[in-house]
Amino acid sequence: MVIIGIDPHKGSHTAVAIDESETQLAEVRVRADRRQLEGLLKWAIEFPERYWAIESAEGLGGLLSQQLLEVGEEVFDVPPTLSARVRVLATNKSQKNDPNDAYSVAVAALRSPRLRTAGAEEHVAVLRLLWNRHKNLTSAHTQAMGRLHALLVGILPGGARRRLSATKAAAMLAGVRTPTALERARKAQAQLLIADVRRLGAELKASKMRIAEFVDSVPTTLGELSGVGPIATAIILAHTKDVGRFPTADHYASYNGSAPIDASSGPRKRHRLNPRGNRQLNHALHIISMSQLSHPGPGRDYYERKLAEGKTHKEALRSLKRQISDVVYRQLRIDAGR
Repeated sequence: MVIIGIDPHKGSHTAVAIDESETQLAEVRVRADRRQLEGLLKWAIEFPERYWAIESAEGLGGLLSQQLLEVGEEVFDVPPTLSARVRVLATNKSQKNDPNDAYSVAVAALRSPRLRTAGAEEHVAVLRLLWNRHKNLTSAHTQAMGRLHALLVGILPGGARRRLSATKAAAMLAGVRTPTALERARKAQAQLLIADVRRLGAELKASKMRIAEFVDSVPTTLGELSGVGPIATAIILAHTKDVGRFPTADHYASYNGSAPIDASSGPRKRHRLNPRGNRQLNHALHIISMSQLSHPGPGRDYYERKLAEGKTHKEALRSLKRQISDVVYRQLRIDAGR
């Protein structure tokens, strides 16, 4: 058996073939163009029993991965963090360059029995696209609002309140006199930012509707859980992909960053926030926990019990997110028929 590791880039792809003893057999670099698949298959023809391992098969290597799958090749998706660990621990391939990266990808695939095969279900890919668009719109809306706040400080004494809408900002500017050129320029810039905030707000609303409509067509029961709306559902499905790759709820919690890190010292036992894990999934758990805290129910009851035990707000919230992670994991397993 031969494993072919690929380090994909925008302009080129580097491939390295290894055998089961991690011995490098061949290496090639092909341009990322219309003939990339033809070039790789022609080079790999001498390895009839082969598997492909692509770093970030749904990122830069997404198109190449799909092309290989369409011609019947078996492709594995290797996370960049895994191939990076292999490269760092290697004795003779530790330098960072494309051939060494491709070699590390191949070794990672060879030595990792639970790697996910490429080719996610179509609805997962669509949800990922929709969520990425929504996330970018949210970021742009937040930036525009921040710039508007900063500009209003130079126009109105004390600026505006923290919670500001485009309508309120426009009303505030309507009564502002601009006797100088500088004040007129500031007001004009603020009006442009208000227009940006309105436009982005409308696009966000439309984006949320598109996500909700698509989630309705997806075979999932996540929406039956308390606090789980269309946005949280889209994030969870897009970033969990195949729940079968997580053997237990603990593995899933570690992946999404809701499992705390042991920070005990001597007789003092304590845990702290886990800054690692998939931050998008962690964000979805945060959305769900905030929704559960906003109304009476088991989530709020659990949170208040933790406060009564002496936990801080942040510690109680982290505990709640950990419990939500387990519930989400069980529901995903049910949906997958596992």
